[in-house]
Amino acid sequence: MIRGFRGKLLAGQTLHGTMLTLPSASVAEILTDAGFDWLFIDCEHGPVEVRDIQQILQAVGHRIACIVRIPECSEGTIKRVLDAGAQGIIVPQVNSAATAREVVRCARYAPLGGRGVGIGRAQGYGTRFSQYVQEANDEVVVVVQAEHRDAVAGIEEIVAVPGIDCILLGPYDLSASFNRMGQIHDRDVVEAIEKVLGCCRHRGLPTGYFGVTADAVLEYQKRGCSLLVTGVDVTFLASASARMFRQLTEPTSPEAPQNGST
Repeated sequence: MIRGFRGKLLAGQTLHGTMLTLPSASVAEILTDAGFDWLFIDCEHGPVEVRDIQQILQAVGHRIACIVRIPECSEGTIKRVLDAGAQGIIVPQVNSAATAREVVRCARYAPLGGRGVGIGRAQGYGTRFSQYVQEANDEVVVVVQAEHRDAVAGIEEIVAVPGIDCILLGPYDLSASFNRMGQIHDRDVVEAIEKVLGCCRHRGLPTGYFGVTADAVLEYQKRGCSLLVTGVDVTFLASASARMFRQLTEPTSPEAPQNGST
C-alpha cells in the first residue's frame, strides 16, 4: 500500500508541483486550487521565513504536500522547518556525499540520523509527539539538488547515501557552473544531466526537474523524471498581467471585428 507523498515519490508516481516564492498563504491557496500535487516553497532566494512557512502550512498543508527548499544545509533550519510541519525539505548545492550524509543526519530521527527532538506544530504542539516521532522517518521527504558540476562529478557517491529520497536537477545553476549561464541545452550541461539521470536510474532513485514552461518539464518527464516543478508564482503573475495590459493597449487589427460589429 502506497502511503503519503513520500510513498508516491518512492513508488515512481509522477508528481507535478510549482514554486511558491512569495510569503503569502493566499497565493499558496490559489496554487493549491489550481490542482498541483505539491508546492515547492522556496526559502533559498525569496523572502519566505519560517514564520511564513508555518502560516502557509496552516492554510494549505492539510490539502497539499508542502516541501520547503532551505537556503543551505543547516541543522537549525532543517529542524525548524520540519517541526513547523513541512512534509519534506529540498537542499540546494549538495555537491558531495559528505554533504548529503549531513542532510540525512539533520532530517532523520535516530537510528537513521540525528535530528533533534522538540515540540512544534508537526507534533500537534506535543499532543501527537510519540506518533510523529515514530512515523517521521517514513513520511518526511529528503530531496537534494544536483545543480553544480561538482555534484555531477560525485553523483555516484551522492546517490548511494542512505536516506536520500530524490535528486532534483537544477539546470540553470548547473549551466552557470559550466560558465554557460542559462544555456541549459549546451552539450556539457546536457551530458551532465544525462550522467545524473543514468546514475539515478541505476540506483533506482527518483529524479526531479525544474522548468519554467510546461514543454521544458514534459521533456524530462518523458525521460523518467517524476518529481516535477513547473513555473513560479511571480512569473505567473508577471506574464498574465503583462498579457492583459497588451490586450488593453495594443491596437486591434482592422480585419478583426470587435463586439460583433462589422
